[in-house]
Amino acid sequence: MDLTLRDRGVVLGEALVVADLHLGRERSSTVELSVGSERSLRERLSGLIEDHSVSEVVVAGDLLHAFDSLPPDVVASYKQLRDVVTDHGCRLVVTPGNHDVLLDAVRDGPSPEEYALSDGQTVVCHGHEPPETDADRYVIGHDHPAIEIEGQKRPCYLHGTDVYRDADVLVLPAFNELVAGVTINHIGADGFHSPLIENVDTFRPIVRDDTAGETLSFPPLGSLRGLL
Repeated sequence: MDLTLRDRGVVLGEALVVADLHLGRERSSTVELSVGSERSLRERLSGLIEDHSVSEVVVAGDLLHAFDSLPPDVVASYKQLRDVVTDHGCRLVVTPGNHDVLLDAVRDGPSPEEYALSDGQTVVCHGHEPPETDADRYVIGHDHPAIEIEGQKRPCYLHGTDVYRDADVLVLPAFNELVAGVTINHIGADGFHSPLIENVDTFRPIVRDDTAGETLSFPPLGSLRGLL
């Protein structure tokens, strides 16, 4: 794969793509340790931009968490996150997700339903609806994949080759660490919400261990299940 997986995001050329930031999620959490999660989002995003010298940051949907209201401070949280991106000289693009009903009340920047990267191969969208744009590769979010290995649940990517309209699909884990991942070990395609995941058994789970500096790619889920 001509891409770099880091800290729940992916770098493709000069673009950093992340998904499912769910701003406002912290306010609906009763977990005391959640305090500061959005500051962590900004710090992690800043670190990724600095480490990989990207020129644009693309959010693959669900920038917001709440469907029908804007919790206190969400607009301010968005502006702080936007400033992290623009202060690094990058462009911020947000493709709306199913949670982003009130996106226009938060931002006035570009929010295309689908966004084609400059590599000419990749289209970014949230993944909750079938894309209209043809591409060699789709990068999506929406399903928040995670995998359980030896009793430990880890966020993971899912990568499928020629799995949707003869195109590759990369599913990103939620960038917000408070969002519980959906454990994929024993669920079939009917357990996913994205129409781009037609046969999950053909997708390879990928776990990025940033602490160890390792990217672990597993066999396709269909053959991996018996080992988990």
